[in-house]
Amino acid sequence: MAAHRPGPLKQQNKAHKGGRHRGRGSAQRDGKGRLALKTLSKKVRKELSRVDQRHRASQLRKQKKEAVLAEKRQLGSKDGPPHQVLVVPLHSRISLPEAMQLLQDRDTGTVHLNELGNTQNFMLLCPRLKHRWFFTSARPGDLHVVLDMAKVADTILFLLDPLEGWDSTGDYCLSCLFAQGLPTYTLAVQGISGLPLKKQIDARKKLSKAVEKRFPHDKLLLLDTQQEAGMLLRQLANQKQQHLAFRDRRAYLFAHAVDFVPSEENNLVGTLKISGYVRGQTLNVNRLLHIVGYGDFQMKQIDAPRDPFPLNPRGIKPQKDPDMAMEICATDAVDDMEEGLKVLMKADPGRQESLQAEVIPDPMEGEQTWPTEEELSEAKDFLKESSKVVKKVPKGTSSYQAEWILDGGSQSGGEGDEYEYDDMEHEDFMEEESQDESSEEEEEYETMTTGESVHDDLYDKKVDEEAEAKMLEKYKQERLEEMFPDEVDTPRDVAARIRFQKYRGLKSFRTSPWDPKENLPQDYARIFQFQNFTNTRKSIFKEIEEKEVEGAEVGWYVTLHVSEVPVSVVECFRQGTPLIAFSLLPHEQKMSVLNMVVRRDPGNTEPVKAKEELIFHCGFRRFRASPLFSQHTAADKHKLQRFLTADTALVATVYAPITFPPASVLLFKQKSNGMHSLIATGHLMSVDPDRMVIKRVVLSGHPFKIFTKMAVVRYMFFNREDVLWFKPVELRTKWGRRGHIKEPLGTHGHMKCSFDGKLKSQDTVLMNLYKRVFPKWTYDPYVPEPVPWLKSEISSTVPQGGME
Repeated sequence: MAAHRPGPLKQQNKAHKGGRHRGRGSAQRDGKGRLALKTLSKKVRKELSRVDQRHRASQLRKQKKEAVLAEKRQLGSKDGPPHQVLVVPLHSRISLPEAMQLLQDRDTGTVHLNELGNTQNFMLLCPRLKHRWFFTSARPGDLHVVLDMAKVADTILFLLDPLEGWDSTGDYCLSCLFAQGLPTYTLAVQGISGLPLKKQIDARKKLSKAVEKRFPHDKLLLLDTQQEAGMLLRQLANQKQQHLAFRDRRAYLFAHAVDFVPSEENNLVGTLKISGYVRGQTLNVNRLLHIVGYGDFQMKQIDAPRDPFPLNPRGIKPQKDPDMAMEICATDAVDDMEEGLKVLMKADPGRQESLQAEVIPDPMEGEQTWPTEEELSEAKDFLKESSKVVKKVPKGTSSYQAEWILDGGSQSGGEGDEYEYDDMEHEDFMEEESQDESSEEEEEYETMTTGESVHDDLYDKKVDEEAEAKMLEKYKQERLEEMFPDEVDTPRDVAARIRFQKYRGLKSFRTSPWDPKENLPQDYARIFQFQNFTNTRKSIFKEIEEKEVEGAEVGWYVTLHVSEVPVSVVECFRQGTPLIAFSLLPHEQKMSVLNMVVRRDPGNTEPVKAKEELIFHCGFRRFRASPLFSQHTAADKHKLQRFLTADTALVATVYAPITFPPASVLLFKQKSNGMHSLIATGHLMSVDPDRMVIKRVVLSGHPFKIFTKMAVVRYMFFNREDVLWFKPVELRTKWGRRGHIKEPLGTHGHMKCSFDGKLKSQDTVLMNLYKRVFPKWTYDPYVPEPVPWLKSEISSTVPQGGME
């Protein structure tokens, strides 16, 4: 028999693909040691077992816990600086002397009093708790004192009233402190034991509910007896410390004693000796020192005197007078400082930083010499060789006029039509103008009847009519800016091409190019600029963390010899003003352009105009300057805001010394009565002179005759030359149409315009013009002391328009 042979239509089954289901072992055997490209390029990472992962996590937790405990043990110990506590009463009914007396527990430890002016400072040494505290106090009405003391305090102790918690002065003080940045704080209630026993529980419940708005998760402590004061001290000693970023990377010092040695040449300037404990970072004598409120200075040397407040006095040589009282004054501290003096470090002139804050510009730099004859001939030859553009122009056009004619432009209508249309348009224009003048609407006025008051005469004496008129004018300008943003009237006495000669038109504000180095003012020759500010900041911060700096360590009691200090610094210190010094990082004494993101404070409603002088609290600095306000966007150009708006965050740009962020920013405005009013709060964004702030001007015109997509526009310009000058600039309307100027009509500024759609008769034609603006150089490091808030509380709480 013949064997069966399959035909051409036999079914063909697919082969089994076993490779996809292979295990990892068989795949490695088949690969014969070859590895994939991704496996070779990746960093070999050792995979830990589950037990090792748990062990590593527990080690990291242990390290962090030990670091926190070490920081807590160092603060207030014998090797660290004293635990500085700022006591702030938030209500006028709180008795500050009584609270300070309770904290001065003689049974707990030794008390050293130091009274200067109106402030009460004392040192509490407690060997039993192995802790030492330095208590200072400040009234919430003294705004500068509270803010400056909060910059260096380790803990703020807020004293609350049992019934109301805080009054309006305390609430204003809390707003400023929250904006600047709060260190560790504690809440204590004074006077709750004076209430009846039945009302004490209700008072604590109501107070806890009221405090939740500001302090949502904080416990209230009592401060009425000596036992409660002891519990409060233990709470302060065991509290976890909160860090302020702007002071953790710098060395700072609170002055316990000050001495002044006048110079031989001038008695108004001399060497200031500041004694205190080093905090934050190691203090280097070659760095510059900033005294808050007075400016930057150089240090001559650092001495290491004996610590006047040791925790364990046994290890110190006995005093000449063993029966000396515990109470010592600042002069005694200075005398004790002279004994056992040891020079720790002297300044090296070669390594010491300079006080130069500005660049001295060279007026001849960038000047160009007169070109030679060879250069002139080469330029002529180059112009001849350049290609010539052929254009279609009307008859009788000169070569100069032909340069201004755009290529590819379409002509609409003939010459006869133009003249005929021009005459017709001129007659209609005269009729329309006379109708507009006759039908001009008058402003509407509202009458209001008010009741007579007995104290009207007394009230009017306190009102400053000139200040009221200025404020009314500001309110009007702010309201006009909200209704018609950036719109200005074209002047009739000056040609628009002269009035707006520094402005330019942009096809797109977002995408059109603008050179940041173009047409810079003379003040830009005085400032410093970083090639890469972010990298410089990172390298300086990395050097602080990794590199060991020689100098006075944290916790040492030292005396700084600061040169060329005015005698007014010592006079203010002797009157009770605290003296605080910060060590500057490299480049922080140099002037540049600072950009700060600020937001309007909701408690202030007065209009704040750009370039108006304000008071800045930026990190550890305090100065006066006139800022520019601009939009906070991610683009390369930022539109100028003429007023500080209340609904959005803006960027304030000023000339000021360089400060490395992070740093908090507070803006104050000084009123006519001397009080400082909080305007805005925010943070320092960058130090960048290349950030462009662009001012926009909007010229408006009205459509006179409309022919579908063509229209005759008037009142934007008032002569023919201005229309020709601004012809290349694009037009827009409030209803979204875009167009351009075709040609001028007549000699009164009327112009024919074409748009991308039909124009409505009630629409408004707009032209946007732009120019770059720069801040005014009004930097002043001296800020006068404000009038205490309590004295002017009545005048500040009344609105500008009167009581409602």
